[in-house]
Amino acid sequence: MRRALLLLLALFTLPTVAAELKPFEASYTADWKQLPVSGTAGRSLKQLDNGRWELDFEASMLVASLSEVSTFRVESNAFLPLTYRFSRSGLGKSKQVEFDFDWAQKQIIGNDRGNQVRLPLNRGMQDKSTYQLVLQHDVADGKKSMSYQVIDGDEVETYDFRVLGEERVRTKAGLVDAIKVERVRDPTQSSRKTVLWFAKDWDYLLVRLHQVEKDGKEYQIMLKEGAVNGKPVQGLPE
Repeated sequence: MRRALLLLLALFTLPTVAAELKPFEASYTADWKQLPVSGTAGRSLKQLDNGRWELDFEASMLVASLSEVSTFRVESNAFLPLTYRFSRSGLGKSKQVEFDFDWAQKQIIGNDRGNQVRLPLNRGMQDKSTYQLVLQHDVADGKKSMSYQVIDGDEVETYDFRVLGEERVRTKAGLVDAIKVERVRDPTQSSRKTVLWFAKDWDYLLVRLHQVEKDGKEYQIMLKEGAVNGKPVQGLPE
């Protein structure tokens, strides 16, 4: 269940350059196939001053809660993370993560569960929220396979994805035409599966996520309602 809650972090929506960014808000429902557990999640994007943006995520289920906040800016069509804050309570041990991205000194400084972290910062590196934004951009840009360098604890890991095609998805907001994307993993290292669907007509808003854990447990996240630049998401006529 802890891993399922963490993967709620895949809720996101964003185009590529600053002039095209639009504030949004979206809410989701989460359902577990094997367990009588349900949860909710919400994500929002707002513009700050000095060309900065803030992406907020909140999730809750039973006695567990999770919060993630990233600030970033866009420069020459590249997402540059500035700060990353993550907090989790319940589901066993609590967790706190804080990273600051110093682009002048080209270093990442912070802590992960009390452990100090200092890493060299190179252009293209992302935090565990902003990489999702880059994925949105690349899907919208028509790319078929993508790879990202993501700061995960005191390491830099590679996250790979590939586009599977187009598919119409039924959400609580109605039918939407979506792009289906799969997380690529080495089958000799992991049997987990992650598939995501992004709405073509709504700035590639995430509308569905399906996860299969290595023990076979499954869960699904589905868009409940959302708005992009103040315009409510509406499904296609049936």
